Amino acid sequence: MANRTISGANWIHGRDPQHLIEKIIRERVYDSMYWKEECFGLTAVTLMDKAVELNSIGGEYGSQVPTHFLCLTLKMLQLQPEREILTDLIKQEEFKYLRALAAFYLRIVGQSKEIYQYLEPLLNDYRKLRIRVGSGYTLSHMDEFIDQLLRQDRVCDVILPRLVQRHVLEDNDELEPRVSALEDDLESEQEEQQEQHHSSDDDSKKQKQRQRHRSPSSSPSPERRSSSSRRYHSDSDDSESDHDRRTSHRDSSRRRHDDRDARDDRHGSSRHHHRDDDRHRRRHDDDRERSSRRHLHGESSSSSRHRSRYRSPSRSRSRSSEDRHRHRR
Repeated sequence: MANRTISGANWIHGRDPQHLIEKIIRERVYDSMYWKEECFGLTAVTLMDKAVELNSIGGEYGSQVPTHFLCLTLKMLQLQPEREILTDLIKQEEFKYLRALAAFYLRIVGQSKEIYQYLEPLLNDYRKLRIRVGSGYTLSHMDEFIDQLLRQDRVCDVILPRLVQRHVLEDNDELEPRVSALEDDLESEQEEQQEQHHSSDDDSKKQKQRQRHRSPSSSPSPERRSSSSRRYHSDSDDSESDHDRRTSHRDSSRRRHDDRDARDDRHGSSRHHHRDDDRHRRRHDDDRERSSRRHLHGESSSSSRHRSRYRSPSRSRSRSSEDRHRHRR
């Protein structure tokens, strides 16, 4: 009797509300000590007191022992609290595990439209949640748990009913497009960036204007024009005087170089004349020596010929005999 659904309960998704949880898990919940000791005789009011005492969420842990969170979920399916009470539990912010229990129950029994309407605002809740798994606990957050309820098919070891996609409901005009809380932050950041950009542009324009005011203008005043023309004329006069000085100095230096070159040419020509005279003299002396040598050579050759003609035959014979005697030796 204690495990039956209350009389007059409405069927959900075409079946008994307790049958939305698998039979094997229901049998384990019925056999657990927490169900027998703490969940017996609970009503919708006293059930909330037990939910406030929760300190974790989860399905089964250890050797397939159901958690208190799963036991209270099955008890809510058995009692079927009113929808107003359920929405108030979801909207309250003081007890986070009670809020998570109500959101999990609404995901099991609710329609797609109301699930999106009541659970999507909970995505802005970033409080931490403890999940009982295996032999310990893991940390998560409320927004992660709600995201799992909206996206996954199995949460806390319970197979969730099929959920219609949001874009389908939007196309049928059953839901309005979702406005994320991050969009406001993004818009504010974009506005700040644009303001900074405009301020930087204004600063750059002001700096350019200051530089223009500091620099001489493109159309100077007549006083500046007269002063600049005076400076220009004085500079041009000074440049002309410097140019005249340079040209006069160049002319004088050229004249000096020309005089030096003329003197060098004169001395060079006189030197060349002396050299030519010396060469002529040397050639004349050489010719004289050659002629005297030829004359002496001619006298010596004529005297030798005359001597050879007047040699005695006895001398020649004696010489030939002496030569023969030498050759025999």
